[in-house]
Amino acid sequence: MKRLIFLLVASVFGVAHAELAVNPIYQSHMVLQRGKPVPIDGTCTSSAPIVVKFAGAEVKAVLKGKKWEAVLPPMEADAEGKPLTITQGTSTLQLEDVLVGEVWLATGQSNMLWRLEQTQDAAALNNEEIPQLRFYHSEPMVHTDDSAYTPELRRRLEEGKMYEGGWAVSSPATVRRMSAVGWYFGRELQRVLDTPVGIIHASLGGSEMLAWLPPTALKKHYKDCLGKNWLDSKYIPPWVKGRARANMGGNMEEPHPYKPGYLFSTGIAPWVRFPVAGVIWYQGESDAEIVDNKQNSLLMQNLIRSWRSEFKAPELPVLMVELPRIKDSTALRAGWPEFRAVQRGVAQTLPAVYCATTIDLGTTSTDVHPPRKLEVGTRLADLAAAKVYGKQTPWSGPLIDSAKAQGGHITISYTCAEGLKTTDGASPRGFEVSADGKKFYEAKAQLKGAQVELSCDAVKSPKYARYGWYTFLEPNLVNEDGLPAVPFTTAHRTSR
Repeated sequence: MKRLIFLLVASVFGVAHAELAVNPIYQSHMVLQRGKPVPIDGTCTSSAPIVVKFAGAEVKAVLKGKKWEAVLPPMEADAEGKPLTITQGTSTLQLEDVLVGEVWLATGQSNMLWRLEQTQDAAALNNEEIPQLRFYHSEPMVHTDDSAYTPELRRRLEEGKMYEGGWAVSSPATVRRMSAVGWYFGRELQRVLDTPVGIIHASLGGSEMLAWLPPTALKKHYKDCLGKNWLDSKYIPPWVKGRARANMGGNMEEPHPYKPGYLFSTGIAPWVRFPVAGVIWYQGESDAEIVDNKQNSLLMQNLIRSWRSEFKAPELPVLMVELPRIKDSTALRAGWPEFRAVQRGVAQTLPAVYCATTIDLGTTSTDVHPPRKLEVGTRLADLAAAKVYGKQTPWSGPLIDSAKAQGGHITISYTCAEGLKTTDGASPRGFEVSADGKKFYEAKAQLKGAQVELSCDAVKSPKYARYGWYTFLEPNLVNEDGLPAVPFTTAHRTSR
């Protein structure tokens, strides 16, 4: 009801005081990032002074033509909703129930878009209102399929109206279409931190990384992806090309959600001045079709660096969901093991980038949408709690620390391996060894404390090992917290 009242009031102001408006991303029930200056901006037609008031702060806006901006000072977390008022002469806009806490951006492909109502999690859907959990859900108004877009969809794309959304308090009436991963992440993080949490969501099924790159990064690194011939670029996965061509009906000059930079411009760019604590990113199913580790690694690094530049946050935390398993032997999914390695490699290369392993949470069919979103969101929240907020929280399954080849064995030593065990009491599954780093054979694995000893009758003197290097497997190696061992390869090293 509060939300409805505010919208009606805002509508009245929009008619009676058309000279003063606030950027629509600022709404009642929003969460502002604690500990950082917070810009509030909008437009006006008068040159009279504008004052923004919130939580005891009173800031005069800077006017530049028809635009204005006021910057609120850094604030402590505050779970008590307060009004934010913007005044110019006799015109006043008021946003209600504004909190201060931790704000995260949730984005990526369809597994991030996957809605809470699609999980069939009755407990979550019927959960009572969580006042300290808020979200801004950007609803995609254009999706992709195998048919040509209608004139209405083309017009929406041309006008940049890809998303529609607003802020809401988490309640049974508001959560149904919210990103399941984003909501589970936010709920767990709010519980762990005991502070307000806001989730800003914008994603789209099937989208490749290039669609999320800012125009500045595209011009610098991927000029051949600009213009009407973008679908001819080697960086665009075949599946994406097929979908886009079907939607565009042969007119390659039309806008498309997968066009390089389009999703950044419509879904992320509006938020770059809105301070956030970090990003959770669930994406890669499309890009993994191109099995080129160097290309994908550079593309992913350029994406992260460019977002950090746009948000003016050089070490903005980025938490990625490592691709899970999928029981699909087609060429479309064949590159998933390689792409997991790309994700892990980027996390080891760039500061404040981390991966949540989900090798055990994928589907046992060809469905690209694993149903267990609760565990994905919770693992991301635990990762944030440990790596971003310094909490003593289990954040990873067994991670390779070293691989020592000696005689006819390779010994794998682990970190995060307290209580190393198998879930079924059998020997660890999913290990392979090689003599040349190219041809691998299934290995016999034995647990020895926090180590796994590998051998193979077909490889008398193994020098290289890898684990989880499959599109689909049934892993059974976990630590005492039940977190799965992280896939790896030592094809480029035998020790650390």
